[in-house]
Amino acid sequence: MTIFAKQILKIMTREERIGYALSLASDTKVFKMGRGAASEAPAIFKECFPCKKALLIADVFSWPAAGEMVFGFFEKAGIPIDKYIIEEKEFHAEWKYVELVDGLLDSHPGHILVSVGSGVINDLCKLSSHHHEQSYLTIPTAASVDGYSSFGASITFEGAKQTFSCPAPVAILADIDVIAAAPKHMTAAGYADLAAKVPAGAEWMVADFVGTAPIHPEAWKVLQDYLDDFLAHPAEVAAGDPEAIADIFEGLTLSGIAMQIARSSRPASCCDHLFSHILDMTEHRYNGKLQSHGFQVAIGTLTMCAVFDELFKLDLTKLDVGACVAAWPTLESEQARALELFKDFPAPRLGFDEITKKWNDPATVREQLTRLKAEWPELKARLQGQVYSYEKMKSLLKASGAPYEPEQIGVSREKLRSMFPLVQLMRFRFNVLDLGKRGGFYDAIVDPLFAKGGPFEI
Repeated sequence: MTIFAKQILKIMTREERIGYALSLASDTKVFKMGRGAASEAPAIFKECFPCKKALLIADVFSWPAAGEMVFGFFEKAGIPIDKYIIEEKEFHAEWKYVELVDGLLDSHPGHILVSVGSGVINDLCKLSSHHHEQSYLTIPTAASVDGYSSFGASITFEGAKQTFSCPAPVAILADIDVIAAAPKHMTAAGYADLAAKVPAGAEWMVADFVGTAPIHPEAWKVLQDYLDDFLAHPAEVAAGDPEAIADIFEGLTLSGIAMQIARSSRPASCCDHLFSHILDMTEHRYNGKLQSHGFQVAIGTLTMCAVFDELFKLDLTKLDVGACVAAWPTLESEQARALELFKDFPAPRLGFDEITKKWNDPATVREQLTRLKAEWPELKARLQGQVYSYEKMKSLLKASGAPYEPEQIGVSREKLRSMFPLVQLMRFRFNVLDLGKRGGFYDAIVDPLFAKGGPFEI
């Protein structure tokens, strides 16, 4: 059985799955999840950080949701603890907030961060803890992202959304009572972030096939063997069922651990997330409000499922490799294209820098396409076993309460189409759009999405 084959019998219990994942994790040593689990925070803190003081970081939403309760548990346990509450009601993970938390740690020597909140708070605490050469404890308040357990923090710096290398927390404490009580839109966002692993996995398979990013077997198996099961109950997730939400949170945590194993976000994201990054970097708002990471990723995920639908309609065994190589642009022309596309972007050199990293010479492109032509039926079958159709993904997102039309997050279909060239160029990570550029079928997998009768008909 290949690494990509779906396991028919899944005999591990949740505890066994978590134990197995922790045995592979590079950073996280404790992951406890259960109803009322927040009461264990002082004991876990003492176990991981003996004789240390705590500095709890929360925001105006996570403080009443769990922060005040956790603060009280620490005081009752006799652990010295201070707190800082970020007052802004809307904020992304931006560098100025990293500097804020850095300053708090500077002024509280000997303190360990206790992150109480959603993904933004966690990423700030993760990177600041790394800056101070220490770990931290995270107590999530919503099943909204996979970043709680991931290696790296996604932060906007100098106008560009960047993933900064830094270790995941040593301990994650997930109180399902708290998480299930989170606003439903946050849980729907987490469902969408987990669903993104479906097309992201397919794009990793493509990158593995062309030889630019080999699949890490353990990182793949720790999540993908169970992903279908985690996503199987969207209506129950929308209804706030604690067990269904626990499944989503487990899946998100395993996704983060897969990133720890791979030391990269490759197991969890590709083009699906890049649509979201573009919206973050351009400070996109709908009805005056920033849109959540998960809601933006939902549209990116749905879009990429539609791209794969079109890819599967092609017969790449008839690919004219010679013609494709003859038409392959030079690095200089690709750099010029990137500079033109990104000239009005907050980070105008982003595309230039990234395409410089992933451009291949004609001989390499010939090798990639020759293999693609010869092995397309087998690759196609593996990809079809991984990725969901547009219609299936749409039904799942809709049932979960996540957006399933771009207009639901304030993105017009024209704008969605205009984002494709940026998405293809903005990361050195090889994606299916790169494959389309090499094989001369980029237009064939993008244009039908917006044509008459297409899923995003303009």
